[in-house]
Amino acid sequence: MPRIFKTRAFVGALKKVGIADAVLMVAVRELSEGLHDGDLGGGLYKKRIAVDGKGKRGSVRTIVATRAGRHWFYLYGFKKNERADITQREQAALKMLAKDLLALDENALQIALQDGAIEEIGHGTR
Repeated sequence: MPRIFKTRAFVGALKKVGIADAVLMVAVRELSEGLHDGDLGGGLYKKRIAVDGKGKRGSVRTIVATRAGRHWFYLYGFKKNERADITQREQAALKMLAKDLLALDENALQIALQDGAIEEIGHGTR
């Protein structure tokens, strides 16, 4: 079963929005079915998530990393009405972060969890 995590940066960027972990888990299930808003390469995907019943207008855009659906990491997020997209420089940095996170073994994951660099939000369903 895949494990789902969110990074400290993701939590900080969307703290005021308050997306429930259950909503993020549903989005991962959709991503695993190929429902995304863009494949950025390097295991990165864009996924739009509706917030507070506002539909697309009030949505949040998230950047999620995975490799073969084993682990999912929410790396970054932003409100659609605050910015249109991430820059090429941000995308390159997120790809490097994704590569590092996706390479973590179980011991390294536990250390990152203990340090607060990542937070596990649950196990998805297949």
